Amino acid sequence: MSAADIARPGRPDDPSGHSPRGSSPRVLSIAGTDPTGGAGVQADLKSIAAFGGYGMAAVTALVAQNTQGVREVHVPPPDFLAAQLRAVSDDVGIDAVKIGMLGSPAVVAVVDAWLAEVRPPIVVLDPVMVATSGDRLLDAEAEDAVRRLCHRADLVTPNLPELAVLVGAPVAADWDTAVLQAQALHRETGTAVLLKGGHLGGDDSPDALVDADGIHLVPGRRVDTRHSHGTGCSLSSALATLAGDGRSLLDALVRAKEWLTGALENAEALQVGRGNGPIDHLHELRPHLDTGRPWSAEVWADAAAVRAEVDACAFVRDLGSGGLDRAAFGWYLEQDLLYLRHYARVLSRAAALAPTPAEQRFWATASVQCLVEEAALHQSHVTADGLSPAPATVAYTDHLHAVSAGGSYPALVAAVLPCFVLYADVGARWRGTFGPDHPYADWLTAYGDERFAASAAEAARIVDAAARAVAPADRAAMAQAYHRSMELEREFFAAPLSRLA
Repeated sequence: MSAADIARPGRPDDPSGHSPRGSSPRVLSIAGTDPTGGAGVQADLKSIAAFGGYGMAAVTALVAQNTQGVREVHVPPPDFLAAQLRAVSDDVGIDAVKIGMLGSPAVVAVVDAWLAEVRPPIVVLDPVMVATSGDRLLDAEAEDAVRRLCHRADLVTPNLPELAVLVGAPVAADWDTAVLQAQALHRETGTAVLLKGGHLGGDDSPDALVDADGIHLVPGRRVDTRHSHGTGCSLSSALATLAGDGRSLLDALVRAKEWLTGALENAEALQVGRGNGPIDHLHELRPHLDTGRPWSAEVWADAAAVRAEVDACAFVRDLGSGGLDRAAFGWYLEQDLLYLRHYARVLSRAAALAPTPAEQRFWATASVQCLVEEAALHQSHVTADGLSPAPATVAYTDHLHAVSAGGSYPALVAAVLPCFVLYADVGARWRGTFGPDHPYADWLTAYGDERFAASAAEAARIVDAAARAVAPADRAAMAQAYHRSMELEREFFAAPLSRLA
């Protein structure tokens, strides 16, 4: 099994009982402090909370620092660190451990002995060895001790200068050299290595998980900001939390990187300090804190006027009552068939862009279901070949393809969401209002089905997660794509009877 497959194991010896699936993972940070809250255990606890974990901390060093630099460091006696660690593990079950600043061989020895005794399910080591200025923070003996501690970890998360120290090489100046160094560290320790490309130049900022199965690249965009204080601490604790909650290390990296990008994009708005400020750990929560409702509920409410026009549309009213002209319904289904062909391709594109395997599976399954529905329409209602798309159909499919071509996953899933939630909403109100002799019972049943409602709810949940992970400008683009789709849904419903007028 590779590190990418690691998921949280059970702990039958856990004195307080292992966290059941779906509960908050209990994550212990072993690190130094930052009184301004941007790095160290303070940043770790924020990151853990951002992903729904229960954070704990054992302090290795008291650091007098701010956004402009470190002023003084006080290291408590190693025996006191050992007492902190025992106090936690004697009483609380631990699902994951994140290790940060250690500082001396004696401190490393305490942590190493405790790990050997307690054997936490997930251990993420962020080897704090090189300052942002490039200065070495540890002496040679301490560096050797941290290098040995890598063997205890499931994942090591060095920046490029720290990776160079761990493998005894110059700092990598390019991605290929960095990959070779990460592979060397993995071979030496048997531990998965997070290779971080943030110190390299260019518009992109890729990361990669290097393990026994090879190099798992996770692309990313570079955020132009000087407010990156505590980035390494925060990422490693986010990874520990996600892995402690049962995700593979690769899935955890994909999700954490998405979150970290948003945290960097929102960092300047915090206005903390006069130097290199901290990232915004809780940026994904802010849309909810502002409105009390998820993003999908907000845009749904904003589209109330369009939804009312859909409800008032003669086609929708007559379809529900059964009085709809059969020719108009047949024409509508022909256009729906043409639409579904394009919609399936757009959903497939969403699956390709999705950041997690679960989301990939959801959109891929939805795409296949569109093709199944298309086949059913051929067999039951629509038999003619050589159908021509109407202007309303062309406008809608062109809109979806344009958003898809833009390459923004959040905007794309926002654009496809109305086809889920609007039909589910109308279908829910149709449910139970017609009998088996209704001329359009099969169609009404399909959209009033509880399974379709559940699928629409899952689509909304995925879109909400995408909205939480992006900057306000990206959420505005999502809203624009969503509202345009809602308007085009209205035009699509109006077209069958408009052509007969």
